Amino acid sequence: MSNHNKTKRLLTVSMLIAISFILMFLKFPLPLIPPYLTMDFSDIPVLIATFAFGPVSGILVALFKNIFNFLIVSHEPIGNTANFLASICLIIPTYYLYQLKKSKTFMSYGLIIGTIMMTILMSILNYFVLLPLYGQIMNLADLAHNLKAIVSAGIIPFNLIKGIIISVIYVLIFDKLKTILK
Repeated sequence: MSNHNKTKRLLTVSMLIAISFILMFLKFPLPLIPPYLTMDFSDIPVLIATFAFGPVSGILVALFKNIFNFLIVSHEPIGNTANFLASICLIIPTYYLYQLKKSKTFMSYGLIIGTIMMTILMSILNYFVLLPLYGQIMNLADLAHNLKAIVSAGIIPFNLIKGIIISVIYVLIFDKLKTILK
């Protein structure tokens, strides 16, 4: 890879990190979901980076958007860690299924499997690791007694809805991006 291509790739990934970070500000709660779980569109640039340059670039965009969000905005590590892990759960199966047969259909299958994987893994991680850790950090003793309700009424539906919305948007813009991604 020439220096020009490396520079172009670095600038594009940096731009996608910045866009993803900015999109984290445009968040909103979903109806009937606990308000601390907010929907944003910051995974769209993560998917773009993944399909343009591979999963490592997508993971880097997800990592840096959350590092910047932690340092500048939230100063709370659990939510950013959860966001990062959810992004990885979505992009990895999507990318590798698309690589089997580079078609919109296989990308859609990957997004469906990624959404299911994100929902299952984030439910498990929230139940056993993230929420108990958050309860300890924030001194919320009653959180440990409500884990089943939080995961079943909040985490599971939130990740399903988020995965579906992100997937639909990405499928809709994929054709426009396809020529750019090549």
